[in-house]
Amino acid sequence: MLVSYKQLLSAIFVISLCLTASLVSAQSVGSSASISGTVADPTGAVVPDATVEIHNPVSGYDRNVTTDSTGKFAFPNVPFNPYHMKVTAPGFNPTVQDVEIRSLVPVTANVTLKVAGSSTEVTVEAAGDLLETESTFHTDVDKSLFDKLPLESASSSLSSLVTLSTPGIAADSNGLFHGLGDHAENSFSVDGQPITDQQSKVFSNQVPVDSIQSLEVIAGAPPAEYGGKTSVVINVTTQSGQGMTTPHGSVTASYGSFGTSNAGFTLGYGGKNWGNFISASGLNTGRFLDPPEFTVMHDKGNEENLFDRVDYQLSGADSLHLNFNYSRSWFQNPNSYDQQFHDVNGIQLTDPLTGAPLGPTDQVSQIKTFNIAPTWTHLLGANAVFTFGGFVRKDQYNYYPSANSFNDFSPDLQGQTVAQNRTLTNTGLRSNISYVKGIHNVKVGVTYEQTFLTEDDGIGIVDPGLVAGIAPSCLDPATGQPIPGTPCAILAPYDLTGGGGRYATGGLFSFHGHTDVKELALYAQDAITKGNWSLNLGLRGDFYNGLSTARQAEPRIGIAYNVKPTNTVLRISYARTLESPFNENLVIASTGCSIPFLATLVPPPGVACNSGPVTPGYRNEFHAGFQQALARYLVVSGEYIWKYTHNGYDFGVVGSTPITFPIEWHNSKIPGFALRVSVPNYRGFSAQVVMSSVAARFFLPQVAGLPIVPPATGVFRIDHDEKYNQTTHLQYQPWKEGPWIGFNWRYDSGLVAGATPCYNPATATCAGASTTLGGQPAINLINTISGAPLTADQEFQAGFTCNGVVATPTRALPSVCLASQFGSTLIKVPAPGTENDDHNPQRVAPRSLFDLSLGHDNLFHGEKYKWSAQLTVINLANNYALYNFLSTFSGTHYVTPRSLTAEIGFHF
Repeated sequence: MLVSYKQLLSAIFVISLCLTASLVSAQSVGSSASISGTVADPTGAVVPDATVEIHNPVSGYDRNVTTDSTGKFAFPNVPFNPYHMKVTAPGFNPTVQDVEIRSLVPVTANVTLKVAGSSTEVTVEAAGDLLETESTFHTDVDKSLFDKLPLESASSSLSSLVTLSTPGIAADSNGLFHGLGDHAENSFSVDGQPITDQQSKVFSNQVPVDSIQSLEVIAGAPPAEYGGKTSVVINVTTQSGQGMTTPHGSVTASYGSFGTSNAGFTLGYGGKNWGNFISASGLNTGRFLDPPEFTVMHDKGNEENLFDRVDYQLSGADSLHLNFNYSRSWFQNPNSYDQQFHDVNGIQLTDPLTGAPLGPTDQVSQIKTFNIAPTWTHLLGANAVFTFGGFVRKDQYNYYPSANSFNDFSPDLQGQTVAQNRTLTNTGLRSNISYVKGIHNVKVGVTYEQTFLTEDDGIGIVDPGLVAGIAPSCLDPATGQPIPGTPCAILAPYDLTGGGGRYATGGLFSFHGHTDVKELALYAQDAITKGNWSLNLGLRGDFYNGLSTARQAEPRIGIAYNVKPTNTVLRISYARTLESPFNENLVIASTGCSIPFLATLVPPPGVACNSGPVTPGYRNEFHAGFQQALARYLVVSGEYIWKYTHNGYDFGVVGSTPITFPIEWHNSKIPGFALRVSVPNYRGFSAQVVMSSVAARFFLPQVAGLPIVPPATGVFRIDHDEKYNQTTHLQYQPWKEGPWIGFNWRYDSGLVAGATPCYNPATATCAGASTTLGGQPAINLINTISGAPLTADQEFQAGFTCNGVVATPTRALPSVCLASQFGSTLIKVPAPGTENDDHNPQRVAPRSLFDLSLGHDNLFHGEKYKWSAQLTVINLANNYALYNFLSTFSGTHYVTPRSLTAEIGFHF
């Protein structure tokens, strides 16, 4: 153990002894702080009932309050950003000034109004107001945008929001997104609580979108306070009820395609020194996950969320904050045609013991997520804030196989039945001091986390030919029994089929694994602003102790310069990071090769299982970018990225289940660019375009994890590499209380589809599929990853054709097709002899998806009570397209067919 709780608490106690209290009124937490002040007239007398508004033209954040009888105003829970503050009052000229929040230190902004008619100069928004002189490339997204953004996934709305609003994101199935060329090297910071475990809907239940006030998505070199997984860091500021002296909330209900129904409730209420915000929602749908067929089969699911945030200000110097969240989801794993009917290539599969026809595969999952995170903040004078917090987050994942284990069998996809009960409990303490003075914005902190992992798995063989297929020579030809000491003898006790009747049936193999991962992080950073220059200096130290250990000193540096005459910001940055291993199924992936059953079952025939524990990765990343404002109507921000990682991560999927195991490759190189164009609200019209091109080049050999890939050397594009993607969002609301329309265009050039048959005997991927027919180049229709023949349904899923003939779910193409006659309607297959694992791999065909939303937020023009209505159409053109095909990570999945959702809401 690198550090004990006792040692950590002692260190924090010593720091706390140095703190002195000061009575300054404020509330700060996570990535938000407060703005407060007093409005006075020229004589110094206070001005009650003045309207104070803060506004950020890029994120769309806009709030207003009224001064009290003493002329005071306060905005709690304001996300980090620059703001325009406008103050108006009867009899006075309006006054505008700029206010910026960049730390937890509260901002005091006193205002003196001038009598109406006196000479005054009012500042209006200009091009320079759209710029941020920061070295870190990031995107700000406010609730005002994502309330009107058509989101593809009801069960993973947060992932969909990040994908559509942030450059550098490759979209994948089931709410998964790949940030800047990495599989899932993304982390969330929810009101300051770090969450580095995966948050897509097959791993955990996400923070509900209706609890969120704003997002800051960092895609640039991460500041020193962030570690673990930093390709993309999503800073989440949740909603607060503080300052809501009258209750505000909503009740919404919706119904749409696939029988999808959703009900939600929010309520915020509080006073000057306290607040409570609660949200609850429930979802039921017939298309919970993205299925392997465009036609949905066996894909029902439901999800329930409860979120509660409590704020209480004990005194002028001390505040308490508590987040509580509980979510539960239950969902079926969607079936392919082969799994639903077990009619493979027109042949009905039967139970190997009874001979009865196999029924539909019935695999289901349940995930329960619990999170509680209290935080105490203490003000140290007017320039510093001390924060101390803790958190406990638990994911319990249960995976249930079919009641009849043999129904789980699917040729070339799943030869085992698998059951799993996995828990991940992440506990931690965090503390930091923020200090703002003059040109300095300093933050020093420490975070200690301990993650408890428990894995219980049951595995049984349901493919009658699997044992003999792995080692055909280890069965005694005379008796049909496994020869002692051979692979057959190791696997046979867990073969539920009895080898197709050759030997006695077995039972389930049981695996139990447990470990606790300890992580300590120390960091210090300073954002220095001097004239047109901004300098971010930081140093982080990470100590990782799990099934492997690592220590890393990580310098972080960024420089930005504001060229004011041209409204241009230029920036460069560098970060050294320690990338922590994925916690999901980490124990079995790291220790499986020491277990004879797994060491025999998992690797391809003839390949040794010699991988060790999954270890942390080390990364050097470099960024160079710019931001350009054109008048006050347009701002463009771009970034070029180079990332070099020793020990690059990915996942391998178990059959057709959502169970995945970490894989670790020797290294990866990820270059690319990201670009964002924003049009702030102009006469009701606003727009945003995000685009990127990111390569994901991974280098063999595999050095750890499961499954085992045959040893080789070289470079390949992993299945989340994408040449280009873009999202264009247009929004128009002609007047503030009127109807509105939102429109999305998402273009994806296609992820790598490495399992696609191809012809090029000189490349590792195509070699097994390359053959000849009549002396002409031909393609053997096999899965180029597993080497097994594709079924008719798998050929149909990929849209494969041979000489113009299209595969159907029950009629396969000829097993060998001339390379010149082979093609696909859904996958871009390289021309014969041109496939290159690095520069020209097989890819999913490009696709464009169009989404539309229409709504009215105040149908009957109410003031206190309002009714709203909204219609959302996803995949407006009903584009028939794939996310991926037999991906190592996630298998085959289609995009959502055209779906309509109607929602009605009551707001008070």
